[in-house]
Amino acid sequence: MKPSDIRIGFAPLARPTFDLELAREVTAGLRAAVAADGYQIIGAQDLIMDASAMDARIAELQAADVDMLLIAQATFADSAMALELARALEATPLLMWAFPEAVVGGRLRINSFCGINLAGHGLRRAGRPYEYIYAAPDDAAGHGKLRSFAIAAGVKSRLNGVRIGRLGENPAGFDTCLVNHAGLKRQLGIEVAQYALTPFFERVRQADPERVGAAATVLRGQLAGFDDVDATAANGTLGVYAVMDELARDEALSGMAVRCWPEFFTELGCAACGAMSLLSDKNLPTACEADVNGTITQLILGWISGEPAFGSDLVSFDAEADEAVLWHCGLAPLSMADPDPQPEATIHSNRELPLLMQFPLKPGRVTIARLSEATGEFRLAVGGGEMLKAPPAFTGTSGRIRFDSGAAAVMDALLREGLEHHVSITYGDHQAVLESLAQVLGLSVLRL
Repeated sequence: MKPSDIRIGFAPLARPTFDLELAREVTAGLRAAVAADGYQIIGAQDLIMDASAMDARIAELQAADVDMLLIAQATFADSAMALELARALEATPLLMWAFPEAVVGGRLRINSFCGINLAGHGLRRAGRPYEYIYAAPDDAAGHGKLRSFAIAAGVKSRLNGVRIGRLGENPAGFDTCLVNHAGLKRQLGIEVAQYALTPFFERVRQADPERVGAAATVLRGQLAGFDDVDATAANGTLGVYAVMDELARDEALSGMAVRCWPEFFTELGCAACGAMSLLSDKNLPTACEADVNGTITQLILGWISGEPAFGSDLVSFDAEADEAVLWHCGLAPLSMADPDPQPEATIHSNRELPLLMQFPLKPGRVTIARLSEATGEFRLAVGGGEMLKAPPAFTGTSGRIRFDSGAAAVMDALLREGLEHHVSITYGDHQAVLESLAQVLGLSVLRL
């Protein structure tokens, strides 16, 4: 998510009994620095000091449907104005910024910190979440914190109204993939649309042969051994890809969760995995075993990183080498492949039908996450690590990872917390944004 996608409502608060010249200087400096970061800023730098100015600013910010509210504590003020803004934009993530003041032995010119102290007390008593920054207008660390909070606020706004398609039900015994329709709608604003497999399979059997052929031509140049796998089954997978893509477009779906076995193999005669890989590379995240929360996690990671995400099992831990193995049958997006060996077309290791992608994951920094409901309440599991350059650990798509907190600690957290067996990864370090997102969504964080 780019800063230009995020609308920040700006509200500088002040009292006329303080040094308004300095107040206007720091306010203008902060607004200019935030604008230079690339965000859309709603609201002028004019100081808000009375009821009429407050009413006008609230009306402006409500009409603009801002993603977050930035209160600049230009001078000391009691908590009344901050609380009025917070109530008027009750669902909008709130960040307060206060300014350090030179200790020179003379007049206390703006007393900004005391202002957010009073505001914070009032907000806490009112049960209103908030975040704060205490820094100069151009402070780099302050703008780093603003970035994490702003992206999180943008993701929160974007989640509201999202539709996830669920093809079939989770397999028996896979309670890790149960879906909480009401909870997702209430907490995240997400709607889950349920689709039956049988009519979907009928559409696949009638998939446009030209589109299937075009996809096959592209993959023939990307995957070694493409022509060595069963062509009928491979074309079936590409028909799945075409129909899922059409369904997502026609139904305004932002992602899909698929009951990928056994019916795709037993009734359609092909694997869903390759289709899911191709869709994820088109920024339409998909998860296997009808794992809606896995799809949502991938969607969030993709928005934050600007790159595809991969939903995977953790299948092996080596405490002595301090490594673990991420693996799945063959649905990782091709953009995650190590560039050295060419990715291969392959068959499912258990069902022995194509089309799946086979490659080791490329080395680099990764973020791991999971929207979890293991405790009966939603929370966000967050971790980081380094994907290592290594040969394939198993058939399908796999990668060796060294976690920041160590393999033993992650394994212990997974098992003691009863975390779901799917986690999602994307490249880059996005842990700070995820922690801010958990805050604005009202979720607790499980550190991995």
